[in-house]
Amino acid sequence: MSAEFRLADVAVALMAIALLLWAGHGVRANVHFLRNLFLPVSVIAGTLGLLLGPQVFGPLLTRLTPWPGGPIPGVSYAVWSSLPGLLISVVFAALFLGKPLPGMREVWRSSGPQLFLGYAISLGQYASGLLLAMLVLTPFFGTDPLAGVLLEIAMTGGHGTAAGLGDTFEALGFAEGRDLALALATVGLVGGVLLGTLFVNIAMRRAPHALPAPLPIVLDEPGIAPAHPDGPASGQAGAVEALSLQIGLIGAAIVIGMLLQTLLVQAERLLWVQWSGPLMAYVPLFPLAMIGGVLLQLALTAMGRAHWVDDRLVGRLSGTALDFIIVSALATLSLSVIGDQLWPFILLAMTGLAWATFCLLVLAPRFIPQHWFARGVGDFGQGTGMVVSGLLLMRMADPEGRSGNLERFGYKQLLFEPVVGGGLLTAMALPLAAQFGSLTIFAWSAGLTLLTILGGLRLGRSLRSGGAPV
Repeated sequence: MSAEFRLADVAVALMAIALLLWAGHGVRANVHFLRNLFLPVSVIAGTLGLLLGPQVFGPLLTRLTPWPGGPIPGVSYAVWSSLPGLLISVVFAALFLGKPLPGMREVWRSSGPQLFLGYAISLGQYASGLLLAMLVLTPFFGTDPLAGVLLEIAMTGGHGTAAGLGDTFEALGFAEGRDLALALATVGLVGGVLLGTLFVNIAMRRAPHALPAPLPIVLDEPGIAPAHPDGPASGQAGAVEALSLQIGLIGAAIVIGMLLQTLLVQAERLLWVQWSGPLMAYVPLFPLAMIGGVLLQLALTAMGRAHWVDDRLVGRLSGTALDFIIVSALATLSLSVIGDQLWPFILLAMTGLAWATFCLLVLAPRFIPQHWFARGVGDFGQGTGMVVSGLLLMRMADPEGRSGNLERFGYKQLLFEPVVGGGLLTAMALPLAAQFGSLTIFAWSAGLTLLTILGGLRLGRSLRSGGAPV
C-alpha cells in the first residue's frame, strides 16, 4: 500500500467497497435481467463504482449533489488501484488450505480427460492470442505484442488474476494491459455464461436421452452466504479465536510464498545465465503463496493438526478478498485505454470465445467418452470466465449430478490451478514473452497445445476401448 495514504483514507475506501457490494446486491435482486445472466454481485458493484467515478458520472454528481468530490472520494480510487495486488495473494494462499489432497494417481484416473481439455483451452488461448497479436494487432493497430498473452490471463485466470498482475504489466511497460485484461475477463464471463446456457439448451433438445431434464435453478439471494447451522467454527477456540487463527494460517502461507519468491530470485542470480535480463523478479507473489498454502496444509496434516484449518472460514475470507479485488479493479478500470484499443479488444474477445467453443464442441466429445457435454461444459465455463461459471453450467446441464462432473472437475483443479488459470505459467507468461519474444512463446504454446490435443485424443480412445476406468 502506498505510503501517502492515511489510515482514514484506507478505512473509507474499504467501507465504500462494502457499501457498493450492498448496492450491487440490491440491484441484482431487483433487476431480473442481471439475475438471469448470473453476474456475481462483485461485478455489478464494481461497475457501479466505475459509473460513480470521475470517468463517467462523477463530475455531474459533483455539481448536482453537496459532495465536493462526488459520492466516492477521489482518494478511495487511488487506494482501490493498490488493493488487487495485495489481496490476490490472500485468495491464492487459501486455495488449498483445508482441502483434502488426494494422490496424483486418483486425480489422474478420475479426471484425466478433463485435465487435457482444460489445458487445451488454456494453452490454445496463448497460441491463438499470440498469433493474432503478431499477424493483426501489432502490425495494423500498433498494439503491444504482450497483448497476445491476455486471453489466458483474463478468461481462464479471471478478474482476480488480471488485477493481481497489474504491477507486472506496469513493470514491463504495458500498464494498459491490466485494463484490457479486466475488460476481457468481463466479456468472457458474460459471453461464456450466455453461450454456455445456449449450448445447454441445444444439447437438451437434440439429445434429451443423454442429459437429464434441467431443473429450475433456485438461487439464494445473491451475495449473501447463509449462516452455518452449527454456529461459528470452533477451530482452536479455547486458545485462539477461530477467525484469527484462519487469518494467521493464511498469513503463514503468504510468508512461505515470500520466502520462496526470495529463494527464486537469489537462485536465478546465482545460477541463471542472464542473457537478456532477470525473469524471476517479475513473477508475482500470489502463485507462490498458493504453493505456500499447499506446503502448509501438508505440514499440518503430517503433524496431526489439519483440524486447525476451518475450510468454511478460510473460504469466506478468500471469497471476501476476491469480492474486494473485483470491485476495486473494475471501479478503477481505464475506459480511455479500452477506447484507444477498441478493435484489438473486440478481436481478442472473439478469438477467446471462439477457441473455447471449439474445444467444447469438437475436442470434448473426443476426449471424454461418457457424459462429455455435462463434464466439458464446466471447463468451457472456467476457460471463459471463472470456476464459478463452470460450476453453474455443469449444474444446468446435470442438475442431479449423475455424470459425476462436479467431483471430476474438482479433482482436475489440483493439477490445473497450480500451473494455469492464475498459476505459475499464467504469472510467468508476461515476463517470458517480454524476455524471449512473442514468436518463441507462440511456438512453445502451439507445440504444447498440439501435444495436449494428441494426448487427450489418445486417452479418449483408450477409455472407450476399456483400457482404463473413467
